[in-house]
Amino acid sequence: MHCYIHKFLSYLEIEKNCSPHTLTNYQNDLDEFFDFANGVDLGRLDRIFLRRFLANLRQRSYKPRTIARKLSVLRGFFKFLHKEGLVAVNPAALLASPKQDKRLPEFLTEEQVRRLLKAPDPQKDLGRRDQAIMETLYSGGMRVSELVGLMVKDVDLIGGMIRLRGKGKKERVVPIGEPAIQAIRTYLHQRPQQSAVLFLNKDGTRLTDRGVRWIIRKYIQRMALSTGVSPHVFRHSFATHLLNRGADLRSVQELLGHASLSTTQIYTHVTTDRLKEVYDHAHPRA
Repeated sequence: MHCYIHKFLSYLEIEKNCSPHTLTNYQNDLDEFFDFANGVDLGRLDRIFLRRFLANLRQRSYKPRTIARKLSVLRGFFKFLHKEGLVAVNPAALLASPKQDKRLPEFLTEEQVRRLLKAPDPQKDLGRRDQAIMETLYSGGMRVSELVGLMVKDVDLIGGMIRLRGKGKKERVVPIGEPAIQAIRTYLHQRPQQSAVLFLNKDGTRLTDRGVRWIIRKYIQRMALSTGVSPHVFRHSFATHLLNRGADLRSVQELLGHASLSTTQIYTHVTTDRLKEVYDHAHPRA
């Protein structure tokens, strides 16, 4: 089975430009499935067998979102095997995905963001770095993986633009605001180590996703903010605040780097205050 997985992952890397992170997740999901199959012949992995695997995931209390992701991986894998003539049919093609609860993303209010961005100590090297990180995350609405992949040459501090490498190795250019520009400029001018990489850890090497998560968690706990601690909260807040202030959905889609508009539509939720404000302003009987 491992040779089939290797062929599939090579196809995803070469033909689909999938990122190393995506390939690792696919590898883990497929390994889990074939551990469950426990040597069953490839030709006997039919729809009934796959339903048994999904039932096993539910018994192990996997969330519907996770089960749906694993099923999507299996659909792609068996579709590839079918196209290569290795299986007669795709047994995952007709399996229904589990019903998922709609989960609105956690986001901060504008006032909470302002407090959080002021939390780092600008008199310390790491404080200046942390402030630049958070200002950049919020100003550009980027993924953490895009942030940690930044090189100094990707940032145009005069034009106020940043070049990002997103999912599927797709590049896009996004604007950043003056506070982020000043924070990055101050950090670069005063950081103790020089490097072509933009954001460094205390040892002078590239900061990791996990490092950024630890930094964000530290300041959110310090500010006693009762919300999710993922760095993605800046991306969620970026999109929510843009839409609340009148930005159109397609522009926000481009800024976030979403391939589909439907992905961006989750951010069309607005706060109760914003709804009340629109109602009071627009309804003749308000």
